[in-house]
Amino acid sequence: MRILLDYRPALTARTGAGEYAHHLATSLVPRLAPADTLTVFSSSWRDRLPRDAVPGARHVDARVPVRVLNLAWHRFAWPPVEWFAGPLDIAQSMHPLLLPARKAARFISIYDLYFLDHAEHTTAEIRRDYPVLVGPHARAADGVVVISSYTKEQVQERLGVPADRIVVCPLGAPAWPARTAPSPDGPILFVGTIEPRKNVLGLLRAYETLLARLPDAPPLVIAGRAGRGSDAVYERISQAPLAGRVRALGYVTDAERQRLYAQASLLVLPSFEEGFGLPVLEAMTVGVPVVAARRGALPEVAGEAGRLVDPDDPDAIAGAMEEVLTSAGLRARLTEAGIRRATQFTWDRSAARLYSAYQAALERRGARG
Repeated sequence: MRILLDYRPALTARTGAGEYAHHLATSLVPRLAPADTLTVFSSSWRDRLPRDAVPGARHVDARVPVRVLNLAWHRFAWPPVEWFAGPLDIAQSMHPLLLPARKAARFISIYDLYFLDHAEHTTAEIRRDYPVLVGPHARAADGVVVISSYTKEQVQERLGVPADRIVVCPLGAPAWPARTAPSPDGPILFVGTIEPRKNVLGLLRAYETLLARLPDAPPLVIAGRAGRGSDAVYERISQAPLAGRVRALGYVTDAERQRLYAQASLLVLPSFEEGFGLPVLEAMTVGVPVVAARRGALPEVAGEAGRLVDPDDPDAIAGAMEEVLTSAGLRARLTEAGIRRATQFTWDRSAARLYSAYQAALERRGARG
């Protein structure tokens, strides 16, 4: 089996889709049969794909601007990816639109469908292409990779894709050690892009309420790059009573993120929508108590290991944070439950599911002749 995986989301500073592409590719390599090959593909005018990005994989690095190639692929379904990589059996896109291919079975990746309801919060390219094309592309795909059962249901109901062509491949827990005990005095942590769906302004309102109730509450640390709508967040944290109590760090590396979790008293993720919610899994892995929204896939990921709240209710978010900070018993219960739950999410298991889905797609094609 000759597999190509679009590695472009992982080329530079890796956020959610980039982490997903990198870890899936890395975990697919050990599953390959002797006759199989995995090619990781990248295109950029400026950034080059490191030759050791995914050990054991073949690397194809096209000097073509991403926006130019995406325009050609999304709007003209040209050129076929085989022009860059040679003959293929599987062409795996790491976003919701197909890679043009001559003969390969084609897979797409859908993390959530937020762009269908709130295109105004997305980039110009996503606004231009995703809402109009995702339905036809998903129904034409040989397989659709999703990261949660919640997203699978969305793809079935909203895009009309049969369940047997959707494979759920959740994110895996990082290889980080759990800390020995909760840290009640550490910072309150938010990890994620500062954008409207992450509800950072709602978190700031909740934190103001928490400070009124607990004047000695730990500082709030926001770790993530600035996205659309971030100006309002930065303006809010520069003013009283948040000035000096909230720090925005911008994008942080894996090592920096691990250090932040090791120090944190709790993680708060009050998002309006999440297709998975990687920070919840990262926090559980380390043993950080979690307060998360009762929305999207967050209840599915956190299970009984998270304190779930209504993201539209800042008072409820503040109350949950206060409970975790003031109750040693609750902190211990959430910590223990989180560490146990995190072990259920592994990249190896998701790579095995994906490899089986590739085999099934090729068998279906063979049966059709």
